[in-house]
Amino acid sequence: MVRNAIKISESKCGTIAIYVDQINAAEILAFLNKDQRHQKKFNYIQEIIFGRFKMPEVYDKEEINQQCKGVTAMKFFKGQENARLYCKEITTEDSVFVVITSELLGRKKSTKLTKKDRQLIKKVASYEYTLEE
Repeated sequence: MVRNAIKISESKCGTIAIYVDQINAAEILAFLNKDQRHQKKFNYIQEIIFGRFKMPEVYDKEEINQQCKGVTAMKFFKGQENARLYCKEITTEDSVFVVITSELLGRKKSTKLTKKDRQLIKKVASYEYTLEE
């Protein structure tokens, strides 16, 4: 199934962009704009992505098997609410690196991936997107 994604930000040079899944946009954007703490954390993760830095504590691959290539997670407030925003990374024909925020897991309760977590990651991996400005 092809889903739509809406651009929410891009790097100054225009080679990296962050999109949000249109179907889950209301829930994801409400989470990101919940309060200043959430906005600040998202801006921090966004700068890590734009700078192409490796920081597994806040943004890391969730490739649990071969079918889940390109699935990542933005990690919010480890040790507290421990929310996850599962994303899919793609590169467009114009060589723009795109991170699509696809699914929100409001609270991750264990250090290991549960069956439910694995199903959510596989679900994100199965998504195909049409990008909208």
